[in-house]
This record gives sequence, structure tokens and C-alpha cells, in this order.
Amino acid sequence: MNTGSGDRTGVAGGACSGTPWRDPKQQPFIEVRSLTKRFGDFTAVNNIDLHIYRGELFTILGGSGCGKSTLLRMLAGFEEPSEGRILIDGLDITDMPPYERPVNMMFQSYAVFPHMTVEQNIAYGLKKEKLPRDTVRQRVKEMLELVQLPELARRKPQQLSGGQQQRVALARALIKRPKVLLLDEPLAALDKKLREQTQFELMNLQDQLGITFVVVTHDQEEAMTLATRIAVMRAGSFVQIGTPSEVYEFPRNLYVADFFGSINIFDATVISWENQDITVELDGTGTRIQTRHPKTLASGSRCQVGIRPEKVLISKKPPEGAGQTVTRGVVQDLAYYGNRSIYRVRSEAGRVIQVSAQNYQRSAELLLEWDDEVFLSWDSSCSVVMTE
Repeated sequence: MNTGSGDRTGVAGGACSGTPWRDPKQQPFIEVRSLTKRFGDFTAVNNIDLHIYRGELFTILGGSGCGKSTLLRMLAGFEEPSEGRILIDGLDITDMPPYERPVNMMFQSYAVFPHMTVEQNIAYGLKKEKLPRDTVRQRVKEMLELVQLPELARRKPQQLSGGQQQRVALARALIKRPKVLLLDEPLAALDKKLREQTQFELMNLQDQLGITFVVVTHDQEEAMTLATRIAVMRAGSFVQIGTPSEVYEFPRNLYVADFFGSINIFDATVISWENQDITVELDGTGTRIQTRHPKTLASGSRCQVGIRPEKVLISKKPPEGAGQTVTRGVVQDLAYYGNRSIYRVRSEAGRVIQVSAQNYQRSAELLLEWDDEVFLSWDSSCSVVMTE
């Protein structure tokens, strides 16, 4: 089970098992081919290709206006592509109306019917299909148990909390047993604590059912918690697709590094590159960092070096051990968050470096204060070199 920025590599119920996207013999369950959507002169989705595998909980992550919701609506059939094709389980659904597609969609607003009870809301789709009454009653009962709402079956939506309404909408979307469930910002209306709780409930539900979920969100932490894989979207195109740890630890470019979590960025010059071992020199200080980089870079070329705040150690004493990048500075700002503290340290070169330090010890006093002189250090292998 995914518990943060790790990867879910095997779940039950017929869901995603292993890493099928790394196996060329595996057939994608959802296949998007050269998909484009234009609104007049504006291109919302620009010639994208995408493979999603059976049972994945796949997340499309991006800022407002990047095209992620437009892509989801094309998968659902609510928008017609300008170009390209969409296939699900080998079937071309590009020209199918929404009601014939093997998909269902859960909207950000939940869109539950206020005049219906919980069980009536959940049963709505089955009644529209005119299934036998006993079948409807049994499947509604099963779904109420699945989303843990049997005791609220007779209540109206206005008598429910936001989290309970979200479960009703989810049950209504799942009761028709779609092959694919599309979720558009499904947790955006919930407060932080309830959102975190519901993330795990959503993952457990998908685990039990084995249905392929495609989730659109702008929340990086939510994407990392939920996803087997993440597609980072910008201006109608994907800039990187990978597991949460791949995207976070090995961002393909400066945009992904900066958008996906916090990161310190330093300008640098390449000194040497050989067999993926690279040495760079930071501007201003001449500090040299040795790390790994997969692409050949010429000596003298410009680059950026990134280091995540949680990789940086902060101490009043100089660090011990080899293979580290070390600098000195003064604490300029700090913020206490209970489980961790954030420090902004001005280095001797004048850079401001952010550090995220776990508060391991129980103490009513801060271990570091404003204007304290400190050492910053990190394992050089944690440095990320970027050229785009």
C-alpha cells in the first residue's frame, strides 16, 4: 500500500501488480494516441500519448489551466477531441457517447441529488437502467457497506458531512461497476485532516475493487499519496511521467523539480562528465559537487543543481564523514510545525538555503534560534543536476 512518496507495486483485487509500464510485453488498459483538443485558437491539450495499465491508480497533476480536466472530460466523453484516439481495453471509444463508455466520473462538486436519500442517490444509475428491484437493493446494500455508510442510508445530503457526501458520490459512481473511474479533484472540498484520512480510504477502496482509477489534482502531496504513477502536466503536454519517487527524486527538468515539492536551486558549471559520474562547480563559491547524471554534458556547459530541503542536515557543529557537500551560514528565518521545523539559512555566499528538519526530541525550546551560526551539509549523491 502506498504510504506517501513510495510506490504501490502490488495490490489485490486484480489491481495493478508489479510495474507493468516497464514490461514491453504488457498491453495498456487505457491508450491515448496523439490526443489534441483546441478551443478556437487555444490548444488545451497538445498531441499527447499516454498508457495506463489495468488496476492503476493513475494521477494527472498540474496547475490551473494546464489541460488536465479537459483531458479527463475527453476520456469521459464530455469533450470531443480535435485530433487523436482513445482506447479502453482494446476498444476505440473516441466517438462513443458518454453513456456507452465503460467509464464513470466523479465530479469535484459531488453533484449528489439533495432531494434523495443516500440509498436513493446510490441506486439512481441502476434504476435508470431498469434493473430488477431485488438486484438494485442488494447492490446498494453492498455499496453502502463498502463505503461504510449503512447507518446513514435514509439521510438526505444536507444531513451529511463533506466526507460523507464524498463517499455517497463515490458509491454512486462505482455501483455501475465501470472499468475505469475518473475523479476530478475528488478531495478538494475537504479540510486537511479529513482529506488525509480519505486518501487512504480511497486507496483501500480501489485496492478492494481492482478498478482502474484516473485522478486529476493540483495537490502534489495528494498525488504522491494516491498514485501508482503520476503524469505532471504543463500547458497541455506531459513534462514527466513516473512513480511518485521517480518524479520527486529524479525530476526531469527545473519545472518539475520546482513544481513538485520544495527544492533549493543553485546555478553551476559542469567540470567533467564520464560514465554518468558528473562534477559541477557552484557559482560564487567554487564548491564542487560529485553526483550522478544520466545524460552526457560537456565540460563548461551551464546547469542547475537541486537539493531537497529534507536532505540537508543543519547543526552548530561541523559534519563528519566523506562524500558530503558542506557550507556555513546564519539562520535568517525559522518556522516550527510541531513534527518538523523549517529553517532559511543565508550562506556565506549570500544564498538562502531552505532546510526541513525533523523534530526528533521533545522540547519546549527551539534547538536553533534566529542568527545562530550553523553548518549545512548533505550527501552529494542527493544532488540533482538539471539542464532544462
